[in-house]
Amino acid sequence: MSNQSNLRVTVTDHNQKSDPVLTTLAETTQRNRVVDVASRLAEMRDWLRNDLVELEEGLSHIVQDPQADLAWAAAEYLLQKAGKRVRPICVMLAAQMSDRAFDHEVKQVAICAELVHTATLMHDDVIDQGEDRRGRPTARMVYGNAASVLGGDHLLVDALQRVHSTNPALTGSLLGVIADMVHAEALQLELRKSFRPDRNLYQQVVEGKTAALFRWALESGGQLGNLAPEQATLLGEVGANLGMTFQLIDDKLDLCGSPEETGKDTCLDLREGKLTWPLILAAERSPSLLLRLRHIAGSDHDPKVGEIAQMVEEIRNTGAIEDTQAEAERFAQLAANALKKLPSGRARDALQAVIQTALHRSR
Repeated sequence: MSNQSNLRVTVTDHNQKSDPVLTTLAETTQRNRVVDVASRLAEMRDWLRNDLVELEEGLSHIVQDPQADLAWAAAEYLLQKAGKRVRPICVMLAAQMSDRAFDHEVKQVAICAELVHTATLMHDDVIDQGEDRRGRPTARMVYGNAASVLGGDHLLVDALQRVHSTNPALTGSLLGVIADMVHAEALQLELRKSFRPDRNLYQQVVEGKTAALFRWALESGGQLGNLAPEQATLLGEVGANLGMTFQLIDDKLDLCGSPEETGKDTCLDLREGKLTWPLILAAERSPSLLLRLRHIAGSDHDPKVGEIAQMVEEIRNTGAIEDTQAEAERFAQLAANALKKLPSGRARDALQAVIQTALHRSR
């Protein structure tokens, strides 16, 4: 039996009786034949299993009474469908750099990272009019737009209260992250009606919407682990580049991912006229595509399925999808380079596996 086949047995055996988080990550890399990374993730799952179960237990009790109001019910609906939990894992591993246990303080900050992320998903699905998330209808489709927005607000307030009561020193930085995310979302919204293939604007949006929270998760975890200030800053640099990697792969999957694997709508960014890296590259290389992307962005009517399929094929023909993967690889390497400057050990190896998983994921 091959190494890959052995790994498949290991993942399957543990799937039902361990956490759903690192199992999902390991299966993702396994499907993409990144066997060494998947093997390390399987080992990491065994190492952190109890901590991850405790994390899931904590997240399952965020909503004390889903009947309290419709907004809390909407929040619980999305929290119940576990994602990859990459951001709380980053907090956990950064703290582990100095062998700090997954104690109450680390757990609460890890939960905060996931709550902020979940809140932004609820808000994004309303703004983007998303219909599917994590393989089922979005919260807005089940509970309505207003409840989904307010549910996200509940989670943001909970995260801020939680971090303030746990470690007040981190409150200001988390407020800054939320402010960056709101500004980036507003900028993205402003750009939709006038598609401009501007790389600098794209960088601003991604740094605020995605990279900022990854930076905070890793830097805060390092601070909780009492790492030297320069080491915590380096962890923040790892997080920022990991966030860029994550978003670039999201951009790619929007065009060529499988809805069954991604669990959400495909070509949503294209239909909404969003500024994504493959669309920027394709527009730079094809004046006719630029005109059509601008038309879609400025139109009040959804493009037809056939038109979208044709555009995806033309985008692919420009090499934009392959070059988006290459750009993601560049940021993953920047993250890995910064990580090498940090103390060696299991936590650093695990973070390297997380970086590679972000790069090779298919959902």
